[in-house]
This record gives sequence, C-alpha cells and structure tokens, in this order.
Amino acid sequence: MKVISFVNMKGGVAKTTLAVNVADCLVRRHGARVLIADIDPQFNATQTLISGPDYKTRLHAGGHTIVQVFDDLSRPLASTVSGATVMQPTSIDQIKPWVVRDNLDLLPGHLELHRLEMGGGQGRENRLRRYIEVLRDREIYDYVVIDTPPTPSIWMSSALIASEHYVVPVKPEPLSTTGIDLLRAVIARVEENYALSLSCAGVVLTLAEPNTLVYHQTLESLDGNPFWRGRRFRNVLPKRTMVARMQGEQRLILDANEAELSLALSGITIELREVLQND
Repeated sequence: MKVISFVNMKGGVAKTTLAVNVADCLVRRHGARVLIADIDPQFNATQTLISGPDYKTRLHAGGHTIVQVFDDLSRPLASTVSGATVMQPTSIDQIKPWVVRDNLDLLPGHLELHRLEMGGGQGRENRLRRYIEVLRDREIYDYVVIDTPPTPSIWMSSALIASEHYVVPVKPEPLSTTGIDLLRAVIARVEENYALSLSCAGVVLTLAEPNTLVYHQTLESLDGNPFWRGRRFRNVLPKRTMVARMQGEQRLILDANEAELSLALSGITIELREVLQND
C-alpha cells in the first residue's frame, strides 16, 4: 500500500482537485483500491465527493470522520436519569471510511477538526499513521491519498508522518518556486523532528496555460533548481473553469467530455504510478 500526501503551503493551486482526481483515475483507469483521507479542516475534498445532504445524512447515522482519528479524549456526560457517565473515544481499529463508489472510499473531513488541541507531547500527531497501519495490516487499499491543508500546521505534519511520499501541486506564477522552496524547508524540519525519510514523488504544474510567459519561466526555475530538477512531471493539469463547477456537483474530470483534460490527468496518474513503483 502506497501512502501519498498532496502538499503545498499556498491555497488556490488546485491541490485538492489534483488529489481527488488522481485518486479517482487510479480507481477507474487502473483498477486500484483507493482511500482518500481529508485532513484539511476546510474539508474541500469531502465536499467534492459527497453532497451536502448526503454528508449530513451519513453524519446523523453515526458515520466516522477524520475527527475520530485524532480525538482520543474521554468525555463526561451528565444525565438526570442515570447520572454521570463517560463517553469513550472511538477506537482506531473501529473507524470506518465512507464508500464513495466501488473501490473508492473516503475518510471525510469535518469542521470540528479545528477544535481539537494539538500540543507537543500528546501523541495525536501520530494517530493518522497508526490508523493507516491498521488499514495496511488489513490489506484493504492499494493507495491512500491524503489531502492536506494549505498551511504549515500539525495537520500537515500528521499527514507527512503517515506518508511515504508527497506530491507538490504548483500553479505557474512568479512566487511559486519561492513558495515550494519554503515548503521543502518545512518538510525537512518535520522529517528531522520525527525521524522520517520521505520521498518526493514530484512537482505537478496545475492550472497551467502553456502558451504564457509565466508558464515557461516556472519551467526554467524548477528545472534550474538543484532539488526540484528532474522531479517535474512531464504532464500538466491545464486550466479549465469547468472543473470547479463540476466539483460543486460532485462530478470529476473523468466525468467530463473533455479529451485534453482527461488525457492530462491520465498522464499525471501514470507518471505517479511509475515513480511509486520504482521507489
């Protein structure tokens, strides 16, 4: 089982779009079994896959979310009938992802995630890793794709701790290469603090407009950087306004009648599989 985080410290780079659609392509085009873990408190990946009414229905039915992975506290409950009782946290090995479609599952996000306190020494930052180890033992999935928040935080660190690889979506713009160098420094610090050895699966250009000057300047900058050189995916995700509209309707790139976009996504997914297989 391969575990990959999609990370960037900048919003608006189509990180969630890339993560969710690559996961979907792995299922549809390669017959893989995939779990998407939404660790972003804004839970955009969840909203891309599950409609609002469906989300509420599943929550009311007791569906688990990413909150149960990190919430390890017992809480007192007062009752006028039975007196005080204690509500126990959900055991990690009992947490069940939601089925999106055949072979594609989701560990959904939740706004309550931001209420959990994540201080040093608590061990909560390791709980996602522990949960994924449970899944690995059960041999349920071929891939786990983790969508992370666009800020350096304990949630991003938790995703990296649980991962073996990371992908960096980059929007071609003047500050993009500066931003990913800062991201690399953040990742290096997490690696050192938690004794990790993460593999950079590569940089994927997103929202790309290949005929623009800024696009070619970004290529030159990445290819001239000692760390990122050789890590840029050949395929890029082109800019299409229709993608955001479709996601609001829980439709993904492969649902569209857009050959260029589908080919781009397929190419990115093939490149990722090749990197993971050779690593």
